[in-house]
Amino acid sequence: MLIDYATQTVAQRYALMAQTIIPRPVAWIVTEDSEGRVNIAPFSYFTGLSSQPPTVVVSIGHKSDGTPKDTLQNIRNTKRCTLCMTDESRLEAMHFSSKPLPHERSEADYFKIPLEKVADGFPPIVEGVPAAFFCTLYQEIVLEGSKTIPLVLEIREHYIREDAVEKEDGKYRIRFSPVARTGGKYAFLGEEIDPPKIP
Repeated sequence: MLIDYATQTVAQRYALMAQTIIPRPVAWIVTEDSEGRVNIAPFSYFTGLSSQPPTVVVSIGHKSDGTPKDTLQNIRNTKRCTLCMTDESRLEAMHFSSKPLPHERSEADYFKIPLEKVADGFPPIVEGVPAAFFCTLYQEIVLEGSKTIPLVLEIREHYIREDAVEKEDGKYRIRFSPVARTGGKYAFLGEEIDPPKIP
């Protein structure tokens, strides 16, 4: 089957892409507005971009009324965010935080999601997550006609929960089971396998 994307609606393209580009890591992003109100929301159009400068890219859409989502607006205003990676223990809270709320309502309060301050000058992490990146806005990418806005975020500091990291011979070994997105469902990584030897 060959599908011509010119014949597909935006929703149809999204469904096709979201079910094929899998598994996708989930960025559980914590931001603050100018008054210090916390917003928490998950995004799965997200991946690493470069290690020099250390950057990730995440695409953020708009609300149903066409206005920017709180995450996007807060990052535009403050130039900062905290990007959490979570495991199964926080899956329910992460999914609940995708519910649209009025700007003045914080997901942390509404869903009783505990937070922890780790890095000065950045929003808190969700308490108990295995890893988080503290980021500043590096670049906003304009895609003509797009309903999503790709943001390039530069990693300034990296948090790793003590039981999720080991250091041997100056090298870090990070171990946790991240939540991934597969179409309309979530998944976890299965058995790891060694790469075959190249002859």
